[in-house]
Amino acid sequence: MKQIYSNPVLPGFYPDPSVIRVGSDYYMAASSFEYVPGLPIFHSKDLIHWQQIGHALTRKSQIDLSGRRSSEGIYAPTLRHHEGVFYIITTDVMGIGNFYMTAADPAGPWSDPIRIPYGNIDPSLMFDDDGTVYVTAQMGADKDSHIIQYEIDIATGAALSEPVVVARGDGGVWTEGPHLYKIKGRYYLICACGGTGRDHRVLVYRGDAPYGPFEMMPYPMLTHNRLADDPIQNVGHADLVEDSEGRWWAMFLGVRPVDGQYSVLGRETFLAPVQWTGDGWPVVDNNEGTVRLEMAAEGTFIPLPSLASAAEPYWRDDFTDAQLGYRWAFLLAPQEEQILLGTRPGYVMLTGNSLALRDTGPALFLGVRQQHRIVAVSTELHFVPENDGEEAGIAVRLNERGNLTLGIRRKGGAQLLIAMMTDQGQTTVLAEKPVPAKRVWLRVIAKEREYALLYSLDGEAWHETGAAPARALSPEGNGGFTGALLGMYATGNGRDSKTPAYFGYFSYQAD
Repeated sequence: MKQIYSNPVLPGFYPDPSVIRVGSDYYMAASSFEYVPGLPIFHSKDLIHWQQIGHALTRKSQIDLSGRRSSEGIYAPTLRHHEGVFYIITTDVMGIGNFYMTAADPAGPWSDPIRIPYGNIDPSLMFDDDGTVYVTAQMGADKDSHIIQYEIDIATGAALSEPVVVARGDGGVWTEGPHLYKIKGRYYLICACGGTGRDHRVLVYRGDAPYGPFEMMPYPMLTHNRLADDPIQNVGHADLVEDSEGRWWAMFLGVRPVDGQYSVLGRETFLAPVQWTGDGWPVVDNNEGTVRLEMAAEGTFIPLPSLASAAEPYWRDDFTDAQLGYRWAFLLAPQEEQILLGTRPGYVMLTGNSLALRDTGPALFLGVRQQHRIVAVSTELHFVPENDGEEAGIAVRLNERGNLTLGIRRKGGAQLLIAMMTDQGQTTVLAEKPVPAKRVWLRVIAKEREYALLYSLDGEAWHETGAAPARALSPEGNGGFTGALLGMYATGNGRDSKTPAYFGYFSYQAD
């Protein structure tokens, strides 16, 4: 039976997907870079409808990212399951390097990191039939980037063999993102190549032994690098999974550029069926354009109607729960003392530190990934700053070089509504006007090509107070590996704030 589904199956900044099946359940992990909690974990019954169930990195004892810059932190994970234990292996790129964690339940809790000795980025695990555990990882840089492999003691992470080079790519830059599989008695190795931009692609190798020698398929398993006008670009970094009916699928990242140029959503998660050639090679889309925004695929699909999708077009958080939901992310550190629930029922309280979103470091920001091109987010702010520099409001954040804010600030003894855009690291004041109210409603509307900033004094009549080009909030415009987050911020602009800001709700309305 043919089933129609939409790509991406997980929209927004969820790159480098890794997927497994355990019985009739599927689980997936994605990169998180500078945001915590880190390594979001998702559950599905059909590979199409995904529900977030937790994070793998939730404690400071696991990781501390407080000294990192944007797009540093936690890189691509690989999620695996063996003999009742879940494993996730990843890289803290500017910290402890490669490590893995274990859990009895993918929702957590996950163990503290177990470090491994070799590899640069993108490690993965493979459990062979004889009990051998292989680590396959990237080494080198640029055109010298290559894939190494070695064996470890899965209880300790200690190496049981020296690393061996198993693949060097096809001559392109950044051969990375390797995964080793044993399929029908043969070993298949897939890896990304070509960087994360338009030349991104997935290569596939096969051999009769885990170290090869490997034969490389003469063309990419997956790429759109010759389809300049295709609505899906930069496809790559794939992971394979077999469903319960014996069909194979690939989950991979891709970008949906606006006007073929940029995407504020960053790299998203796509799904496509794998076709096996007559001579035993897996193929997804080698510049054929078969990966589409609307797909038809064979299969029995069992969605989870009782669970909300991870890409709901409308939701609202009234901050009445004891804990923040899984969709919320902090910048670099959890900041539990500055972002509090319950101090005023139905509100989340933010008390800013000395950093603003244009600064490098753990500025106070609570955000959610933007998952739709056209969306409006709104909040109600109760804030009367007592000291000059104190500020709080609503924001769009890509990184410290590209962000957009609309908030209340005390300046020269007056309370002002101020809208600001940071682009290429340069901050511009878009609007500034006195607003002495104790309560104000704030809204951001994303319109594909621009963001509009609006405010209201009664929650009904809205006034636009500034706009910014969407490209300034895109990786193509201001660099990095992430996508835009929408949320709330507070800052003292150079010194810690003394006045808390209370946000009464946060709503997300797509289209």
